[in-house]
Amino acid sequence: MKRKDRVIWIFLTLLTVALGSGSALATLGGSADSVESDRQMLSAVQHSVTPSGAYTVHEMAYNGTTVREYVSPQGIVFAIAWNGSRSPDLTTLLGSYANEYENARQNTPHRPGVRHSSIKADDVVVERWGQVNNLQGRAYAPSLIPTGVTTDEIK
Repeated sequence: MKRKDRVIWIFLTLLTVALGSGSALATLGGSADSVESDRQMLSAVQHSVTPSGAYTVHEMAYNGTTVREYVSPQGIVFAIAWNGSRSPDLTTLLGSYANEYENARQNTPHRPGVRHSSIKADDVVVERWGQVNNLQGRAYAPSLIPTGVTTDEIK
């Protein structure tokens, strides 16, 4: 995305939030009712909705990246995972956890050459790994993970 387009996109996103749009994003900790808003914002194609006993996975794809949103039986997004040619905009997907993640990221020393990073804040964990054109990661709020679900299932 060109810089000018990105600035316009950020402005329109902030304007929409400021004006109190009718549907919130399906961000980490947000409602499953608004997963469609994420898909539209990312200009993604809905691939599948896969129910399991303990959660439902909403999968969408855009620009060579697949994003999966994990929704609890209570209808709350408790985790997000991705893989593809680029990482998604975590500011959007982390929602209210974005500032906490950014503060923890800034306070975590960067280790050049390491292809795996794990940022653990009080309420959110973000892990990234991979290499060019095969970037992967996941983000989750430990307190929101349903009973009986392990972090190994978030992939």
